[in-house]
Amino acid sequence: MAKRERVVRMSVEQPLWRALTAYRLLTMVYAILLATFGWEKKYERPWVAVTFLAVMAVWTLATLPKVANAASCTKRFLGADLVIALVGILLTPLADFDAQHFDGPTLPSIWTAGSVLAFAIKGGWRWAALASTFVAVANIIERGEPSRDTFHNVLLVWVASIAIGYVVEVARASERTLARALEIEAATRERERLARDIHDSVLQVLAMVQRRGTALGGEAAELGRMAGEQEVALRTLVSSGLVPTTRVSEDISEGAVVRTVEVDDQEDGPSGPADCDLRALLAPHAGSRVSFAEPGAPVLLAPAAAQELAAAVSAALDNVRVHAGQDAQAWILVEDWPDEVIVTVRDDGPGIPEGRLVQAEGEGRMGVALSIRGRLRDLGGTAELISVPGQGTEVELKVPKVSRGKAGSGR
Repeated sequence: MAKRERVVRMSVEQPLWRALTAYRLLTMVYAILLATFGWEKKYERPWVAVTFLAVMAVWTLATLPKVANAASCTKRFLGADLVIALVGILLTPLADFDAQHFDGPTLPSIWTAGSVLAFAIKGGWRWAALASTFVAVANIIERGEPSRDTFHNVLLVWVASIAIGYVVEVARASERTLARALEIEAATRERERLARDIHDSVLQVLAMVQRRGTALGGEAAELGRMAGEQEVALRTLVSSGLVPTTRVSEDISEGAVVRTVEVDDQEDGPSGPADCDLRALLAPHAGSRVSFAEPGAPVLLAPAAAQELAAAVSAALDNVRVHAGQDAQAWILVEDWPDEVIVTVRDDGPGIPEGRLVQAEGEGRMGVALSIRGRLRDLGGTAELISVPGQGTEVELKVPKVSRGKAGSGR
């Protein structure tokens, strides 16, 4: 099945990248003007200053696309950008012999802060702390005998960059929370839309067929009964909120997207088959003589495990119809525990006489042994059958969340 994908970009940090782009341009111009105005009075080796400022200007203009968003700002670029800033700081005493004796600006001046801010926006406060520490060490080495103002400036850059990095991390966490809220809201709207459409069409037709068939009698009554069972099953399926559309919140470093993907249920994801909601496989069994009780949240299992467990439930219901009679009432209960899933199938039939299962296996009828217990054994689970003559039969199926064996190899 073709995959339809809709991507909604919603990045709260994108304005920070635009601000960083403007900051780098403005501080580049500022550093060049600062060096130009102090040209004759300041630099004993002006060619050092000219060479560095030319490299800095070319680098800044050429790498503007790199600071346009988080995806473009790679680790390699951040490392190279920081190296250029550090080199500019350390070259300052070579261009200006008095730089170590006076608290004047370095060659890159406040342009250096742009490199640190890029680290903060890209990687958060830890990256910012690392980059600002390198800048602090370079400034102290450049000064030789650092003054109180030097330490004040270093501390200011260090604290400001870490604060910005922390704010970015908080913004990312808030964005992920918002994305999950949007997923829930979208899924709820989709479920309500499907429920309205189905109620206005299919369910009404099935209800009408049931009423008319019951009134006509004969073969039409049987058709009406089947329509009634399908109506109950469809209502159960709709009310469980089983919507095929999935929404995934991706990491902000790759563009901060909420990705909506509609795929076929059998299609594998990038890391293998996606977990399957067991409720979707068991809900069709619900009908006028089969009650289905399920948790409000999805019951996720590996696809192979979910299908085998559903097949075991079908086998148990087949036994109810064959041995308890067509008029027997059955109940399916699904329990989702942290480490296992338990499905109980109970009926109000006459029960199984003691020793009947052993006799059936001896006669070659292996429905319980193979269709139920065999499937559960392959999943690493268990199947327990409790039956009291005259009081019905109960089959309890247990499957671990991480199944083993050939049926669970897909996980």
